[in-house]
Amino acid sequence: MKSVPLNAFPRSLSRRAGAKKLRTGGRIPAVVYGRQNKPQNLEVDAEEMDDLIHRSASENLLVDLAVQDDSRPKRLALVKEVQHHPLSGDVLHVDFHEVSESEKVTVMVPVETVGEAAGVKTGGGVLEHVLFKLKVRALPKDLPEQIVIDVTHLELGRAVHLGEVKAPANVEILGDKNIPVVAVAMPRTEEEEAAATEAEPLAAGDVEMIKEKKEGEEEGAPAGKPGEKAPAAKGAEKAPAGKGAEKGAAKGAATPEKGAAAAPAKGAEKKGEIPHGKKK
Repeated sequence: MKSVPLNAFPRSLSRRAGAKKLRTGGRIPAVVYGRQNKPQNLEVDAEEMDDLIHRSASENLLVDLAVQDDSRPKRLALVKEVQHHPLSGDVLHVDFHEVSESEKVTVMVPVETVGEAAGVKTGGGVLEHVLFKLKVRALPKDLPEQIVIDVTHLELGRAVHLGEVKAPANVEILGDKNIPVVAVAMPRTEEEEAAATEAEPLAAGDVEMIKEKKEGEEEGAPAGKPGEKAPAAKGAEKAPAGKGAEKGAAKGAATPEKGAAAAPAKGAEKKGEIPHGKKK
């Protein structure tokens, strides 16, 4: 990977308000760090950084960082991370990792495919990317911007594994050699998609809501808040207890119900029976 020049300036403004002010002025907050030096806050020109990113195959960039008014005006650094705005895509922050020309570094490199797989062209298959980035180790000057895999020979049901990927010169690809990187598979049918969806477990944070009908609760009745009594059905509302309700309740309790046993009516005594209290 060939290094490209990039100008940088020491950053005095910090925190969120300072970063916002920098972006308004056309600069991007950044930081450079390394094993031998303490992290240093920097700022870079937004247009210059955007131009570098757009002209490269990926965001893996090796830069000759020229820091203004610094005791070490030239630094070889890798662009370690670029933060983008989720909506506009504008660059919000850049992390630079200072490296040595004679020391190997480990980075993640994107994978790109060329050609049309035979299993896709004639077999109706689908090309699947299993790994989108590969971990590689090399000297900074030998780092590739991306790793290209030719998939023209891939038949249906075949894959290119990590051990089969041809690494650029002086570059070591790290990881399990048996892991597939790209593969050609048959597309799923609607039944298979439905079965896979049903078999998928709940993701972390998902909660399955199960509503149980409480004892005595009518189906379709609105559920109340926890700790509240369910509303009575239509026509079952009780009259509000007014003044003297307790007396009325007591009076009703003492009064025998209609049809209940009471004093025998006049003429109700059977012949031959002596009413209680009368002498024979």
